[in-house]
Amino acid sequence: MNVLRSLAFYGVFYSGTLVLLLVAPFRGRAGMWKLAHAWSGLHRWCVRHLLGIRIIQEGAPQAEGPVLYAMRHESFFEAIDAPQVFGAPVIFAKQELLDLPMWGKAAAKYGIIPVARDKGAKALRDLMRAARLAKEEGRAFLIFPEGTRIAHDEEGPIASGFAGLYKLLDLPVVPVAVNSGPLYGDLVKQPGQITYRFGDPIAPGLERAEVEAQVREGINRLRA
Repeated sequence: MNVLRSLAFYGVFYSGTLVLLLVAPFRGRAGMWKLAHAWSGLHRWCVRHLLGIRIIQEGAPQAEGPVLYAMRHESFFEAIDAPQVFGAPVIFAKQELLDLPMWGKAAAKYGIIPVARDKGAKALRDLMRAARLAKEEGRAFLIFPEGTRIAHDEEGPIASGFAGLYKLLDLPVVPVAVNSGPLYGDLVKQPGQITYRFGDPIAPGLERAEVEAQVREGINRLRA
């Protein structure tokens, strides 16, 4: 049954994704935010009705002003679902994702900010310029501070670039955990419940070691 559910999920979701990607070149920046929300909404519908996965939240995003959300990354679920939770968040992602055909151009138009650690000073200036623009727009920021997917029963280190972004943005950072790995992480998805858990805000302006320790502790405490 789970194999059949997963096949139905892949068929419906990726067919819908292709249609939306064909529409993306004709949308402006604000239009891409709406398109991304529609794409994320399609995904959530498929997760709920085809995979049999319920999604709940314990806590909620901050109501006022831009915030940096530092979310644990267990599967592709939370990256696709993000607009359903955070509105039109600015997502920091690996440069390689923006190099994908069709999807990369759509993601760049939406406002995903690439993190190219090996591209030198120009890439850093481009990142800073894009981050300042998004901050002026009042959008939330989302980063996976471990830099890659982590198995649900493991703790990952905080990637080296996180503290630099935290300092650049000068925003409170909110740890977020999501337990998507056991249900969504494999090719064959499992029914059940995925839960988002939000921690308390961490003030801006902390030293690197302190903010990294607080974020790691906050994420993994929520994971339990």
